[in-house]
Amino acid sequence: MGLLAAGALLRGLLIYFPRSGDDDTDVYAELGRNLLHHGTYGMMADGDLSPSLFRLPGYPLFLGVLGGKIWLALLVQSAIDLLGCYLLALFVRRYVSQRAGLWTLALSATCWFTAEYAASVLTESLSVFAVCWAIHALGEFLAQPRAFDSAPAQAARRLLPLAGAAAMAMLLRPDGALLTFSAGFALLWYGVRAAGAVRAMKTAVLFAALAAVPLVPWTLRNAITFHVFQPLAPRHVNDPGERVNLGFYRWMRTWSTDLESTGDVFWKVGTEPIDFSDLPKRACDSAEECAATARLLAEYNTTKQVDQPLDDKFAALAEARIRSHPLRYYVAIPLLRVGDMWLRPRTDAMQIEAAWWRWDEHPKESAIAFALGLLNLAYVVAACLGVARCRVPLLPLMASYFAMRCLLLATIENSEPRYTLEAYPIVLVCAAVAISGERLRHPARPPIA
Repeated sequence: MGLLAAGALLRGLLIYFPRSGDDDTDVYAELGRNLLHHGTYGMMADGDLSPSLFRLPGYPLFLGVLGGKIWLALLVQSAIDLLGCYLLALFVRRYVSQRAGLWTLALSATCWFTAEYAASVLTESLSVFAVCWAIHALGEFLAQPRAFDSAPAQAARRLLPLAGAAAMAMLLRPDGALLTFSAGFALLWYGVRAAGAVRAMKTAVLFAALAAVPLVPWTLRNAITFHVFQPLAPRHVNDPGERVNLGFYRWMRTWSTDLESTGDVFWKVGTEPIDFSDLPKRACDSAEECAATARLLAEYNTTKQVDQPLDDKFAALAEARIRSHPLRYYVAIPLLRVGDMWLRPRTDAMQIEAAWWRWDEHPKESAIAFALGLLNLAYVVAACLGVARCRVPLLPLMASYFAMRCLLLATIENSEPRYTLEAYPIVLVCAAVAISGERLRHPARPPIA
């Protein structure tokens, strides 16, 4: 109870001393408000309420049910976040030891990086809980005797918690589908060994069907309203018929690897001018290419919009860069992007300058960022040691989810450390078992008394 109390105190302090806001918060709040008060899931534009599908309904519904009260949403999120910490600890206690479970609770309840998003009106905290819930639920399912040999009705009851976690993740964010894929893979992995390929496949299909049920109303609504098959939300957060700057984004993916580039370029599109001098040196390879890039940005700055002709020009520039350096585009830049998101000081939820290394400009902020960077590095190194020593329970679930998430993050143009947060429960579990020094029990054994 002391560890949970410490976690509650940390989250309470973060709520009391709020950090910088986010534009997404206003979007989620308006979607939930319009649905509950006007019966339309959409946004106001020029005085008209138009239906939308660019955001999934899970988080707007959460805010709407709580009456749009931000303080109440933060308190509920913090309680749910602590519940996720407790579920992780129960899981590790079952499959490793009591000592490892206590270390898991200590690390997760006092983790600054997850706690600060529990005190932020964004989807990250509830998404993190969905991952914690899924890990615990899969552990509970595998711990039952003859888990894969039960009748369909009994198997459905046993799989319901795991399916609920997967459905929750998908209703919050489109990348929540990764949790469904990794849980299904883990069911196949353990099911083939325990009961054969046929029963494992039946169990995985049943789980996927149960997880997809809550998405059916949303999918039907989108088909009726927009005449599209859209069970999740579009990758580029756009409604049907809304143009996406695909060429511009492809150009960004040829060089963008860090949060500074996201702030200096990606977040400014459509609202602010973009300064060519803010681009890193890797954004162009020759004097001719730099001149061409500067001309395109100057053209953008005249209207602060990327229209179709300009988008086509950026696409041509991106294609030329990819042809010249394919390995850089497909391997080096994605690796740097993912590495930056995992190892950068996690200051994006705080009012701290992203360029943390400029000590002369903001020494206090740089010191805080440096300390947070070391803390994050300690978590990551401890987690790697846990994996290297083969002490991580349910590794097929955790490794597949971690790998798929990193592969997804390698393909985006807007590098933000918060996108790795959904995988942080895995980091915490791996770090805890490494610190505890305990040996891993067999994952198919019955529950530990």
